[in-house]
Amino acid sequence: MPLQKPKQGAATADCKAALDEANRHLERLKLLWKLVTSRDSVGDPIDAMLALAVEALGMDMAAVGNFTDVYTVNYVYDKAGAIKAGMTFPTGDTLCQHVHDAKGPVFVEDLTRHPAFSHSLAVTQAGLRAYAGLPIWVGEGVHSVLAFFSRTPFKAPFGEADIAFMELLAAWLGNFLYQRQQQELLERLALTDPLTGLLNRRAAERRLTEEFARAKRHDEGFAIALVDLDHFKSINDRYGHGVGDQVLQGMAKLLDSESRSEDWVARWGGEEFMILLRKADIKEAMYVLERIVQKVRETPIKTSVGDIVMTVSVGIGYPGREDRDIQVALAEADSCLYQAKVHGRDRVEVRSRVGGILWMAQAVKNAVREERIQLASQPIVDLATGEVVADEALARLVMPDGAMLPAGEFIETAEGLGLMVEIDRQITRQAMARCTNLLAQGQKRPNFAHFVNLSPQFLARKNLVMETLMNAQSYCMACGVEMPQVKPIVFEITERQFLGNLDSLEADLQPLLDFGFRLALDDFGSGYSSFLYLARLPISFLKIEGWMVANMRKERKTAAIIESLARFCRDQGITTVAEWVEDEETARLLREMGVDWAQGWYYGRPELS
Repeated sequence: MPLQKPKQGAATADCKAALDEANRHLERLKLLWKLVTSRDSVGDPIDAMLALAVEALGMDMAAVGNFTDVYTVNYVYDKAGAIKAGMTFPTGDTLCQHVHDAKGPVFVEDLTRHPAFSHSLAVTQAGLRAYAGLPIWVGEGVHSVLAFFSRTPFKAPFGEADIAFMELLAAWLGNFLYQRQQQELLERLALTDPLTGLLNRRAAERRLTEEFARAKRHDEGFAIALVDLDHFKSINDRYGHGVGDQVLQGMAKLLDSESRSEDWVARWGGEEFMILLRKADIKEAMYVLERIVQKVRETPIKTSVGDIVMTVSVGIGYPGREDRDIQVALAEADSCLYQAKVHGRDRVEVRSRVGGILWMAQAVKNAVREERIQLASQPIVDLATGEVVADEALARLVMPDGAMLPAGEFIETAEGLGLMVEIDRQITRQAMARCTNLLAQGQKRPNFAHFVNLSPQFLARKNLVMETLMNAQSYCMACGVEMPQVKPIVFEITERQFLGNLDSLEADLQPLLDFGFRLALDDFGSGYSSFLYLARLPISFLKIEGWMVANMRKERKTAAIIESLARFCRDQGITTVAEWVEDEETARLLREMGVDWAQGWYYGRPELS
């Protein structure tokens, strides 16, 4: 039987189909090459690659994702818009997990017919029917998985040209992600001090600029501290630079661990570090930094030649709300650091932001004489109910141009000038007048507490105590509200200020207590005799030191102390008030510890009455 020749038309059609497929493959390779080499593309090139591949392969979706404890979609192009970048899925329920584990490609033309995948979430919930997945290698390991999905099954297996195209795309993505990794690593290295792992000076300067902008946007204060290791040169001279490096590494860890969670630490240069204290006024910054100085003094640094005890000197720069200038603040911190060295090292130095001691002294004198010391009230909230149950009267110095200085910037000067008595007098009178007005207007109840600070100098002046009592009687009569024996005014005393005779202090307080005023012990935990004062004085309220509250989340001992203190006060009928509460998480933890009330920027800033 003679051999039959193939039909000429069929052969021509096969050749034409093969040529069309080759041209189609060549065309998408050209598009891929154009995307790879383009310098003018807008957006992330990976997104553009996925969009091109979906159209070229006739698929509905393409994604790049990686695995940790979950599968995360990092990049995606989905015609239906159902899957978004950033979505996460349990690893066991993803088709890509099989690609990742096998470290090889997986191609499934019809998922509903596959014994391993027919019941997966991709099929039962997402309605996907066809899948192609390839590993993306970065270096020696599988970094991510490139996946393609179709919502209709494929009638024929993936063609060689399609598979080759997907493999080429996966290889390009691996190279691109590797280059991106290296670039990010170089950027981190450029902003990181290689010895300590902290931010370097370049990164710190960049962060400072961002911090200034953020503080201005939110009208917040912050402090800059320069920290210098005392006698560090002698360490290098005696033990060598290797040990000196170990000291710097140990100091970096110590400063970072002792700083508040919202603050950051950088290596400024040589043996000098910088700490930026967010949302901190001078008083808060001093508390935090003095505690750090003490911790450094008490914590030997372990080195190859044994433990080495170090001390540090600290200078603070405080950019005010009106004069936000980075260089001025840094110059002030540097000048204060120099003063700390001159005055004996192992200390914190700070100077007023507005021109030095003489300027501030004159400003305080003028403000007291012209009665420009104004009351600003900050709410205090019941942690159990969320109700505002009290407020604290805080002193503010109003400048002639209307600018306002917080107490932390002028109280120390006022104490040195002997003007605290007059400041207490003005604030106490304003607090009583405010209390009377609120009661008369029906805005507050008699059990609403108004906290007012009193200095030991004020209490020692019996004529001022009697004047206060007479004023109180007049205000009580004028408000027209029947007063209980316990009055709304609560006088705060700070243990650090009362270092004299405790018997004398009790005698000074007695007339005020007899009238019905209550007593609060402020800044509990900041001094050495707190429990003695708690035992001897008829304390109704105990205010927990702010730095303890700020650090309780990272220091278990501090949290345990606060919880024990709350339990003790509850047994003694003393109301606890936590200071420096800045967020909901802190409030929640304090509530669970049994603390009664809370005060801080989370609930409201001080406002002029």
